[in-house]
Amino acid sequence: MVESQKSLDTVFHALGDATRRQMLAALAGGERTVSELAEPFDISLAAASKHVKALEKAGLLTREIRWRTHVCQLAPGPLAEAHAWLDSYARFWTDRLDALDALLRDDDAHSPSKQE
Repeated sequence: MVESQKSLDTVFHALGDATRRQMLAALAGGERTVSELAEPFDISLAAASKHVKALEKAGLLTREIRWRTHVCQLAPGPLAEAHAWLDSYARFWTDRLDALDALLRDDDAHSPSKQE
């Protein structure tokens, strides 16, 4: 498997969990401690730490230890890579839908009901 594909797999795996997506949304507003990331959820600090580690493994956040506090920051690079990958499919579907639209317009222009 190509290295970039492995990193995309890790990113999409991390994004596949709603708790982790909400944690990333919180980090978009600025750095947060692991405790602050865990606060909105009914989960233990240990469970929150596992989510943080999954996001960190995917490269979606960085974690800095300040004394005994773990402070997290959003790392948007892998999100840009995932967006670029998804965007290639958006272009594919846009092109396909444009072709279908042109075909339907051509069909409408040549239908018997339009020629009467």
